[in-house]
Amino acid sequence: MRFISVSFTHFLVELDSLEETLALFDALRHQPQTGIEEVIPAARTLLVRFQPLHTSMSLLANALLRLPVTLVAHEQSPVMRIPVEYQGDDLAELAGVMGMTTQQVIQHHQEAVWKVAFTGFAPGFAYLSSPDWLWKIPRRRSPRTRIPPGALAVADVFSGIYPKASPGGWQLIGRTGLTMWDLDRPVPATLAPGDRVQFVEHKKDKIISLPVHKPTISPPVTGDTGLNILATGLQALWQDAGRTGYAAMGLSASGAMDRQALYRANRIVGNPREYGCLEITFGGLHIRAHQDMVMALTGAPCPLKLRTVDGEDFCLGNERPFNLAAGDELRLGSPARGVRSYLAVRNGFMVPPVLGSCSRDTLAQLGPLPLQAGDWVQISHHPGRSPVLIDQPPTEVLPAPGETITLDIILGPRTDWFTSESVARLTEQSWQVTTESNRVGLRLTGAEGLVRSQTTELPSEGTCSGAIQIPANGQPVLFLRDHPVTGGYPVIAVVADYHLDRAGQIPPGAFIRFVLIQPFIELSGEPACDH
Repeated sequence: MRFISVSFTHFLVELDSLEETLALFDALRHQPQTGIEEVIPAARTLLVRFQPLHTSMSLLANALLRLPVTLVAHEQSPVMRIPVEYQGDDLAELAGVMGMTTQQVIQHHQEAVWKVAFTGFAPGFAYLSSPDWLWKIPRRRSPRTRIPPGALAVADVFSGIYPKASPGGWQLIGRTGLTMWDLDRPVPATLAPGDRVQFVEHKKDKIISLPVHKPTISPPVTGDTGLNILATGLQALWQDAGRTGYAAMGLSASGAMDRQALYRANRIVGNPREYGCLEITFGGLHIRAHQDMVMALTGAPCPLKLRTVDGEDFCLGNERPFNLAAGDELRLGSPARGVRSYLAVRNGFMVPPVLGSCSRDTLAQLGPLPLQAGDWVQISHHPGRSPVLIDQPPTEVLPAPGETITLDIILGPRTDWFTSESVARLTEQSWQVTTESNRVGLRLTGAEGLVRSQTTELPSEGTCSGAIQIPANGQPVLFLRDHPVTGGYPVIAVVADYHLDRAGQIPPGAFIRFVLIQPFIELSGEPACDH
């Protein structure tokens, strides 16, 4: 085993094969170790999230080396036949790289019996491996910003089906009409670890019909209480502290991009800090109150204009409580600094949670839908809240376009995949945030890209918020709250946890300078593996 530091709360366990990795994961499920909060299995690694107050990477490395690990042959499941139309955008080019015709590629892909090794990247995304598939397929040099749902793709030694529209770097070879993830089913994922799959031509096989479970749809909320959304601006999402514990299913924690701003908004109005708030991107929100309420806006400072029911206009302040009476309207202008603002209401909003959280995960497309003009929002009536705080100043001035922001980083886990010049360049040059950035990550561009010393394909492995992933084009992608749980491009470094809120407020056009605070750290040892 090889143990590689990722951050102050994560490390990577690297093994020699998929079989050994899954065996260690199975051993950890049967013998949980103190301090481990979550384990994400991948092709040849386990990403371990731990509680640093209770343990450390070195202590856990010693415990894992002593753990009895047995490679067990599991019972074979029935083979599921999945119909596919082999008309992917990359099929012809891939056939040329493999030295085959497209029909030969399709034939080999259909003849293989695939098995779900692990899940990740997105909910319902299964990594399928097969001893019958003998090719190792390179990923695209630059990932696509959008791949449609149902797309069948290959990369490394795996096949996979994208369950939702999402970015991705795999080679597209076809598409299925099968729904891979549906929260309205008793078991949302179509494929689970251990399932076996064979792909068939859509024209030669009928579509598989899964049981249809109609969602319970609540009638639209209207009435004379709560508030009415008149305009949302660029984006208005429900967010709280996020949902944890679902990474092995392909779900990141998500949650507010600037968690301290979320906590401040709730503290100001006297709520528990984890209550859900509205996360508003670049202002533009317009609401009308239909009852008296106490609210606060934190994060990116927006001009606040209050028009009373009598037609009088007032300017309100950020980071302090204000009152809206029934009939009052509130408009948010565009912030000069930062990106995201957080609107809280005393007693909290009534928002139905999904898997224990009201956060909207934009990559997984999970959680309450984004707000739209015409929506009605109700206010909760929880008694016994804390007093309202008159003034709760922010901890720092937020960045503006054109300014340079510093972020502390920890080297690893794949720093040694890059040339020494590139590792130095990561911190020596500035990186500009592009307009393609979103809640999934910041896409960065620099005068010179980062060059690998290892050009082989990296098997898919777990990632965390703050990971700085380097695609083949050498331009970094800094993962944020809605990041994919697994990825196949090497991560050169990870932003320190305490700077993730700052990263979530960096607007396009601003520059980032990375500051090294911890070097690359690894430990190694022999696993106790009983074959």
